[in-house]
Amino acid sequence: MKKTSITLLLAASLVLGALTMVKAQDAEAPMWETIVLTPDNTKLKVLGENMRAHNQKYHKEGAYKSTVYNISSGPDVGKIIWMMGPLKYAHLDSRPAEGGHDEDWRDNVMAYVKKMEHGEYWKGDVKLSNTDMLTDDPSLYPIQFIRYWEVNQEHSHNAEAMLGIISKTIKAMEGNNAWGVYYNEFRQGSAIGRHIATVGFYKNWAEFDEDSTFRKTFSKVHGDDSWDAFVRNMQQVMDNSWDEIWVYNKNMSGD
Repeated sequence: MKKTSITLLLAASLVLGALTMVKAQDAEAPMWETIVLTPDNTKLKVLGENMRAHNQKYHKEGAYKSTVYNISSGPDVGKIIWMMGPLKYAHLDSRPAEGGHDEDWRDNVMAYVKKMEHGEYWKGDVKLSNTDMLTDDPSLYPIQFIRYWEVNQEHSHNAEAMLGIISKTIKAMEGNNAWGVYYNEFRQGSAIGRHIATVGFYKNWAEFDEDSTFRKTFSKVHGDDSWDAFVRNMQQVMDNSWDEIWVYNKNMSGD
């Protein structure tokens, strides 16, 4: 079974009403702001130069540090992810705005962007995630395998238990299996469906060719007889899911 199967099996979901409870329990968890940008492909060179200049000036460090990724697969291929953080809500009260920031973003960045969408805040689950090996240097794990999950409200009471099963399995696997769970902080509704995201972090593309020990480890941790029940519960908890691969764009980032 290929390593990509790890991510394909990483079930993650939450009942929308339970989001409030999760946030209350995990108030100190790291959070990131993300925006999806559709670039004007005829102006990519100018956009790249201007985005880098903007991020270098206003988003170089701390809570306001920005990281840019290219979406290289999935329904939003060709678009750009602009990410800021990790931060807390209190940081947003003092986010860069004055001193030319907003004007620079408007005139030198947005002028070369066709569309801006999915402005979201994603909070990490410290308990379930396996991200201790990560640092603040995105170049060490420049490829991210994102899976978005749409939650089935009727069966979402099982979501936390499912996440716990997956988390326990991944943490028992040999090697560094960087993996994170991130909850969308605000309601998305059933039409948008971006309720939760699980993220696999990769050092290079070659890692996708490696065999995975997820299923073997699952059987050791939870027992051979638990696999079928796990799969059935996954199918009930999730209504829909889709994947994206993000590739770190150092040139555009604030690093």
